Amino acid sequence: MDNSVVLREWFDRVDSSRTGNVTASQLQSALAVGNLNFPLSIVQQMIRMYDFDRNGSMNFEEFLALNKFLLKVQTVFSKFERGRGFLPLDDVHAALVELGYSLDSPAFYTLCESFDEKKMGMVRLDGFISLCIFVQSARNLFNSFDTSKQGRVTLDFNQFIYCSANCRI
Repeated sequence: MDNSVVLREWFDRVDSSRTGNVTASQLQSALAVGNLNFPLSIVQQMIRMYDFDRNGSMNFEEFLALNKFLLKVQTVFSKFERGRGFLPLDDVHAALVELGYSLDSPAFYTLCESFDEKKMGMVRLDGFISLCIFVQSARNLFNSFDTSKQGRVTLDFNQFIYCSANCRI
């Protein structure tokens, strides 16, 4: 069976109200069935990343884009995980580089402090996905201000507030 057919069936089951869209709480419950347990704030961030029509929920096309991202992140996690069930921070860095996120040491370790909740120097799959969602969301927002594609932005205070409000997790 085609993967998109399976995903459509899954999406239709999650869309219990038959609106053609799933809410953050519906998506959170569905992800939990697959042993991906995320706080509602992370699921809301997932939706914001792919809510192309900006209606606050996720239609099937948006869901497909999210699924593609999640599969890519899970594949890279699996490559570096080596049967341990987690990534030590050195492997988190290597996995991020493989995903196209190149961070300097201060930014990387600050990021890891936020997602290594138990301060054990390691990140499990759901934490790694959350970390990647944050980085991708931050990249998307940064790119919207980096109109000259120079890797630098200048923000006024209002733009900074906008960025801060949109990067919350």
